[in-house]
This record gives sequence, structure tokens and C-alpha cells, in this order.
Amino acid sequence: MFSTRFGGDENPLSQGGQWINGGATGLDWTDVRVAGGMAVGTQTGAHSGTPQQYDDSTAVLAGTWGPNQMAQATVHILAVNTGAYEEVELRLRTTVRPHSITGYEIDISDRPAGDQPYVSVVRWNGPLASYTMLGSANPAPGLQDGDVVKATIVGSTISVFINGRPVLEVDDGIYASGSPGIGFFLQAPTGTNANYGFTTFQAQDGL
Repeated sequence: MFSTRFGGDENPLSQGGQWINGGATGLDWTDVRVAGGMAVGTQTGAHSGTPQQYDDSTAVLAGTWGPNQMAQATVHILAVNTGAYEEVELRLRTTVRPHSITGYEIDISDRPAGDQPYVSVVRWNGPLASYTMLGSANPAPGLQDGDVVKATIVGSTISVFINGRPVLEVDDGIYASGSPGIGFFLQAPTGTNANYGFTTFQAQDGL
């Protein structure tokens, strides 16, 4: 089991080499950084209409993880920009290599209830901007500051929870290995990475 509160400032997130980043290692994506006790993204958000639109900030845990995994994080939202797509992300069975990220991404918009919040599960296929939508909940319950988001994968079943409440479940058996982790998405040049992120993160395998 792994647990952190994201103390200190780092760019990219490392915590002594415990994290693998989408920019430093994956090259085509962006890194996760830590500032003021919160993990946040580093996307510019200004690439709409190009493959770089999908260069999500990505960080997964190093080491070997069993296939049945859990990732859980506490959300911190300082401000919501209704003119931008801003997402916090959990990752399961994810592998980051130069010019390739494979695995499962759970996207949760930082929008509150009433502002068209959504949750989706996406399979990343390797190259930048190559992905497969596996399922979505729209509208979803919405996020507030301090909410806890969680995702699990057991066998081929991926389940998503907000504050313990089941939100979405999908099945996909393409990837059988990889690491849990986190990510962030920002689409629109008016968005601000530092306005939303995670203050805690836990991961576990052997479910």
C-alpha cells in the first residue's frame, strides 16, 4: 500500500523516485507537480484541435503492482472555471514509456452539481491522443472541495466512487498489468492548473 499527503514542492512529482511522469519519461505528455501541499497539472490547455490537447499531466507509481488495484485521492478545488474543461484523474494498470502510455484513466470533472459534471473511464492505447472511451456518467454527482474520489479494478471490472457512492462501472480486459497513479486535464487557455488538484493519495493492490 502507498499513501502520501504531497508535502513539499516538486516539479515534477518524485518523492524520492517513487513516481514516473508523463513528460519526464513519457515525453509527449506533461508532468504532475506539487505546490503548497497539492498535486496539480502542468498543461497549458491551449492546444485545442491538436493531438497535444490530450497531453494530460500524468504520474504513476514506480515498482511492480498486482493487477487488482485501488486508487483514491482527496480533491482540493480553489476555484471553478465554467469556461474550461478541468478534470482530476485517477489511473489504474498504467505504464509510462517514451512516446507511449497505456492503461486506464478515470476522468472526473471538477464541476459542481448543476454545472453538467461528468465521470468517464478511458483506455489509453499508447500513442498521444490514441484512446478509447469505455463509459461515462453524465450528469454525475459533481465535485466539491474535500470530496474523496476512488477507482478500483478487479479482474476486468473498473468501478468509480465519489465519497463512497458508486458512480460508474465498466468492463475491459485489454491491460492486465501496470501501476496506479494520478493525472489532470485542462482544456482552454483560460483555465488555471493551480485551482484544482489532490491533497492526498492512496493506492493498494491485492484487492
